[in-house]
Amino acid sequence: MTAAPAKGPAGYFPAIEKKYGRPVTEWQDLIRSSPLTRHMELLAWLKAEHGLGHGHANALVAHTLAQAS
Repeated sequence: MTAAPAKGPAGYFPAIEKKYGRPVTEWQDLIRSSPLTRHMELLAWLKAEHGLGHGHANALVAHTLAQAS
């Protein structure tokens, strides 16, 4: 029996790790250590500085900020 695929932002995590070659925890550490705090600022930063696509950056930021709440 296999586990059900993750839903929501976490559903992107396997593709993010495969495409960018870094574990999700590393991306989350980068987001948490950034002086930026707003969703759209973090999203734009990941896209501009790290080359992430919009959907992947959005999933990482949304999931990371939700964990902080």
